[in-house]
Amino acid sequence: MALQSGEKLPMFIGHVWSKQKRRWTLLGLRLLAFLAAAAATLVMVLNKQTKTFVVATIGTTPVNLTLTAKFHHTPAFVFFAIANGLVSIHNLVMIMVDLLGSKFDYKGFQLPMIASLDMLNLALVSGGANAAAFMAELGKNGNSHARWDKICDKFGAYCDRGAGALIASFLALALMLVISFLSILNLKLVNSSSHNSHNNIIALPN
Repeated sequence: MALQSGEKLPMFIGHVWSKQKRRWTLLGLRLLAFLAAAAATLVMVLNKQTKTFVVATIGTTPVNLTLTAKFHHTPAFVFFAIANGLVSIHNLVMIMVDLLGSKFDYKGFQLPMIASLDMLNLALVSGGANAAAFMAELGKNGNSHARWDKICDKFGAYCDRGAGALIASFLALALMLVISFLSILNLKLVNSSSHNSHNNIIALPN
């Protein structure tokens, strides 16, 4: 038989309390990251604006052209929507896994898997947000060297909603950065605690 030494009991209680605090902190951050990424996805996917322009005049009759700006016209915005959608799904799944507890322990591989997936989704949302930010800057200011005209002076509401989606995505990116750090820290603390607990076990005489 084996029993932990009595003098380690206060440390054990303190460890349990800190573990619970870490768990609820991560859950709260994941919920915020889910909401931010989901909001960025929905705003971008639903973002479109239709406007009619006068392109010529025949006599006194104007010739009109109706154009619609949609997110899927730009591959970077499509990638942005997919990336943020996947990040929101990831955080929702991680919340469910945490709430279900030990059913998904996978013999000690849960924490390393979660930390790896968090870093993967951090890179994913970073790529999506930065690609969309580049295209947003191009849409706002154009590129005189390539002779690309800006469009935000013509589709103002479209660009404003796109800016809102970008803000939500960069918020999700900041939250995923903190979540990834805490996931790695949690993994290190759990491994350190397991190592210390093993060293503090004493054998009772038969």
